[in-house]
Amino acid sequence: MAKILVVDDDTSIRALLREILEEEGHQIEEAVDGKQGVQRYRSTSFDLVITDVLMPEKDGVELIMELQEAFPDIKIIAMSGGGRGLDAQFSLRIARDFGAVQQMEKPFTRKRVLETVRRVL
Repeated sequence: MAKILVVDDDTSIRALLREILEEEGHQIEEAVDGKQGVQRYRSTSFDLVITDVLMPEKDGVELIMELQEAFPDIKIIAMSGGGRGLDAQFSLRIARDFGAVQQMEKPFTRKRVLETVRRVL
């Protein structure tokens, strides 16, 4: 199965995605923000990145832009529940415009996660 990097500042979201995706046989690594996500991606190859859009240190849009520039064929799924005065749909449109191939609005279901990951892989 796929090697997936999950980037989110929310521990419970990372744990939920790990549980859902590992049950499907995927290998999961985690990062707490975009800065750590870029470092992990540059040190290990991944089949897919799933990232939150709004995070401290380096947000998901910055992560997407930096990884897209260095790795043009990268597959990224952006997710957002909104925040910082932005609604989730607006955040996800921005992520899509900068290179996220799919988007998921939080809260999401197990079914939605698996369908989205299958579509991208």
